[in-house]
Amino acid sequence: MSAEPAESGDDTSAVVGLTTGALARRLGVSPTTLRSWDRRYGLGPAVRSQGRHRRWGPRDIAMAEEMCRLTATGAPPAEAARVARLRFGTAGPATPAAASGAASAAAYRPGGAGSGLPLGDVRQECRGLARAAVRLDAPELEQRLVEAVGRYGLVRTWEELMVPTLRAVGRKWESSGDRYVEVEHLLSWHISSTLRSVPLLLPRTAPPAGAPPVVLACTPGEQHTLPLEALTAALGARGVPTRTLGAAVPAEALLACVRRTGPVAAVLWSQTRSTASTPLARHVAGLEWGPSGARRRPVVLPAGPGWDRRAGAGFPHCSGLRDAVETLSGLYGDEGGVGHTHTG
Repeated sequence: MSAEPAESGDDTSAVVGLTTGALARRLGVSPTTLRSWDRRYGLGPAVRSQGRHRRWGPRDIAMAEEMCRLTATGAPPAEAARVARLRFGTAGPATPAAASGAASAAAYRPGGAGSGLPLGDVRQECRGLARAAVRLDAPELEQRLVEAVGRYGLVRTWEELMVPTLRAVGRKWESSGDRYVEVEHLLSWHISSTLRSVPLLLPRTAPPAGAPPVVLACTPGEQHTLPLEALTAALGARGVPTRTLGAAVPAEALLACVRRTGPVAAVLWSQTRSTASTPLARHVAGLEWGPSGARRRPVVLPAGPGWDRRAGAGFPHCSGLRDAVETLSGLYGDEGGVGHTHTG
């Protein structure tokens, strides 16, 4: 549904326009955010229909769009709302106050009209998530992430919403002289919180009784844990027991964990080539336990962009989260048995 212009030049006579929900979908924000802007900054529809329902006319929509644009470039919400009202709240040429407000807001527009996150061709929900991240709107981030997991499931949300937004923030960070660091940190925090909440958000299959786990660890020196957290959550939803060690696991600690837990597999995450250690992967793959004649070894799965063809040669390869979940789940038999590698 699109906004229809008023019959006269005065927008206050318009009775047909966008509902709050329709405008929220158009802008990629939540209806709660629009109501908050109206309550806090007076940035709301000038006209309400019978029954006090909000109807956003063309000028109201322009103000909301300007609010989104300014906050997405780093302007404080109160300042962005003031400038948006000055520009679109009254008809006629810009006043000196409006010009002053525009100059003030310009200080928060380092990249001009193109300073938003470089998302490319993504889902509309991804754009809404990005806007909330740039605005540092923590409640909006949390709500959008939880709703997405409930609607699309974890794997699809990770691949189509979380990862594209994280990559866009990373590209913006690299190209803007270390600005937007706070955006990346806030977004990563809320994605991590959502991943850890998956057992409360989605149905969960009970692990097979007595089944050995999958060990997940970042290689020594590797600090990027979100992909491992996503894999841990996805495996848990499939009933696969896990032991996740987190960031920068020392080699000795990883080897000790494998010896003590006897895992069906060990996932070694590396984000960069400098942290991908082929000797460590081979050492883990060579560990054995169990009685003589029935010795067992773990399947080692090098994961992440740090493992190129050379570093990951001789090991299984997975193209993404969905593939890794299927590969690791497939190591468990129908009755809880596990496809360990046996040696004589």
